[in-house]
Amino acid sequence: MKVIQILPELNSGGVERGTLEVGKYLVENGHESIVISNGGRQVESLEAEGSRHITLPVHKKRLSSLKQVKVLRKLFEQEQPDILHLRSRLPAWLAWLAWRKMDPQTRPRLITTVHGFYSVNLYSKIMTRGERVICVSNSVKDYVRHNYPDVPAEKLTVIHRGVSPEQFPYGFQPDAKWLTEWQQKYPQLKDKYVITLPGRITRWKGPLDFIEVLAALKAKGIPAHGLLVGEPHPKKMDFFEEVKAAIKAADLDRDITLVGHRSDLREIMAVSDVVVSCSTDPEAFGRVTLEALSIGKPVAGYDHGGVAEQLDALLPAGKINLGDHSAMVNLLSTWHAAPPSVTQRQEFSLQSMLNAVMTSYTELNKAPREL
Repeated sequence: MKVIQILPELNSGGVERGTLEVGKYLVENGHESIVISNGGRQVESLEAEGSRHITLPVHKKRLSSLKQVKVLRKLFEQEQPDILHLRSRLPAWLAWLAWRKMDPQTRPRLITTVHGFYSVNLYSKIMTRGERVICVSNSVKDYVRHNYPDVPAEKLTVIHRGVSPEQFPYGFQPDAKWLTEWQQKYPQLKDKYVITLPGRITRWKGPLDFIEVLAALKAKGIPAHGLLVGEPHPKKMDFFEEVKAAIKAADLDRDITLVGHRSDLREIMAVSDVVVSCSTDPEAFGRVTLEALSIGKPVAGYDHGGVAEQLDALLPAGKINLGDHSAMVNLLSTWHAAPPSVTQRQEFSLQSMLNAVMTSYTELNKAPREL
């Protein structure tokens, strides 16, 4: 089987990571994997794992991008893939416009993945145009059914994102060298109850809620120290200044550390006592919280979106009503006195995800065509 996946760029992010994982899986199982994007720092890894990358400017919202429709149609006709997998809105439009003018009897079968809660409009509806539509959580499936009721329910399939138990083994601990360097860089964490909020520092990720929770914990006499692990968006530096001002106003300069972007988030979560999700908008899935749960680290998170689905399965006690700071403070206080145990289960494994994606490819490839 030959599969083409298309997305804007291959830099960081969940869509990009999933694309690489599927490409690697295809190659390992004797299939041919091609990825079309504008390029990025993960192209080298993609190609090292056996996929072929084709660089095309499919990433910018501008009229000139429509020139890529003919380029893509010619490419599809030359490559003759069995499956065309669309993973993002702009390249999905370009690829769909190319695909729909091809011979319905011979063109590739079309799959889309709805990776998030997009704004509801015609532009976003392209992600429901696949012959099969993958939703990354039940919450995303509900979003599609509510906002695009004309999409047949039988076209929709939920495939949760997954993590590798080899990469995120239950009970994981960093090595001695990493621990020494970490302790030297952040001595203020010694003997503290370390609570970590991972993710880019944007308003919807909830850092202001996090600050309020930390302030209340300190007021209760709990030796909490908060870690904000992530960087601000370059266009949202005003909000970053707002976060720093909120930390200062709460007199938490010594109790919250802005760690910035790190490539060793697994290790940081492993030395934390709790990981929290304070996202004020629902996460489509929330892969980082699943990584924390996978290594056995308790997660307290707002009860919505994909994070709620993870907690339902692995740590129901970690669910907090949206915006209920008092409930989160009380839960974290309880966990400080008696740390909870996280269920060790494999239902959100990377292998399960890849098997399900492959099943979708195979079933669609064999299904009768809609002529």
